Amino acid sequence: MTLLFFICLIFVASVLQTSTGFGFSIMAMPLLLLIFPPQEAIQINIILTIFISLFLIGKIRGSLHAPLLKRIIISSVLGAPLGFLLFVTVNIDLFKLGISVVLLLLTVLLITRVSIRPTKNRDYIVGGFSGLFTTSIGMSGPPMLLYFTGGDAEKNRVRSTTIAFSLFINTFSLIAHMSLLGTNRIVWETILYSIPVVLIGIFAGQKLFDWLDQKTFKRILYVILGGTGLYLLIESIVTMI
Repeated sequence: MTLLFFICLIFVASVLQTSTGFGFSIMAMPLLLLIFPPQEAIQINIILTIFISLFLIGKIRGSLHAPLLKRIIISSVLGAPLGFLLFVTVNIDLFKLGISVVLLLLTVLLITRVSIRPTKNRDYIVGGFSGLFTTSIGMSGPPMLLYFTGGDAEKNRVRSTTIAFSLFINTFSLIAHMSLLGTNRIVWETILYSIPVVLIGIFAGQKLFDWLDQKTFKRILYVILGGTGLYLLIESIVTMI
């Protein structure tokens, strides 16, 4: 049953990552923590996200927003060390509880059409938080998802920029995690078992992206964001009880 759950999780997360640029870490990370210890779950999540990003990078280069990507990469490098420090020192359940509350509040704001006007300074801020989230809980997506959705960005730009950024920040985070905490055989065996499922998910996700219109695209992002916040909230409360 655990294996079937894992396969379904990886497939759906791969479809969402390919079609939206976000879904894998946002959906997979909380559920991977039900199966693996935090260190293994984060490394599995990061490696599979890198794999998907590498597979797609050639398809999305034409719609990249290079100046925006540069700004969020620069600031993410500054945020990543703080995230790693939180991972090794702070109660992770309390940290996830705080994140869940923020995600739910901001999801409500976005659904009620509160807009976030993109600026260069805000680009740097969202990049910093994305770096922090990646190294602390293995999820780079929530800050960028909030930023792009609130700014009503076009779906091709959102998907391309987040996939390219994901490739960078997850590679950076993986090197940091493996250098400081090491890795183990379970992580790499799990990756090998997952690759065929991920490839099928990439194919299905590409077809879904071609079919999505802008309105449906935003609705899917709302569901991902709100669902993640709700899940993290429930999981954190249950764990702390």
